[in-house]
Amino acid sequence: MNKPQHIDKLAWLHIDQRKLLGARSYGKTAYYIPGGKREAGETDAQALVREIKEELSVDLIPTSLCHAGSFQAQAHGKATGIMVNMTCYYAEYNGDLLPASEIEEIRWLNSNDTEISSTATLMILAQLKAQNLID
Repeated sequence: MNKPQHIDKLAWLHIDQRKLLGARSYGKTAYYIPGGKREAGETDAQALVREIKEELSVDLIPTSLCHAGSFQAQAHGKATGIMVNMTCYYAEYNGDLLPASEIEEIRWLNSNDTEISSTATLMILAQLKAQNLID
């Protein structure tokens, strides 16, 4: 019996003007929440600060990190049964948001952006809409 595989991911929820920041990697069609995987020995804060700097060219302020929730969904573009576990944080930042590294484009998402969002992103958009934080 195969144990289901899980991808452990950290994500940064950044809302501006009732829209959520999304990112799309080169060669991909779906938008996801910026962030990434923890490296050995990293705390959530260390990993998220590093990933966001790599992807979006900004510096998260570690002392401002606030847990926003955890989500589990089918991993986008992966075999059925491979799940992504996303631990999400809000945080303030310094710098200008610019796509970097593997990120081709950033976009402000709302709850209507269902056709272009990954499964986990859809779950997060739905919760933020239910909390009246996004449109």
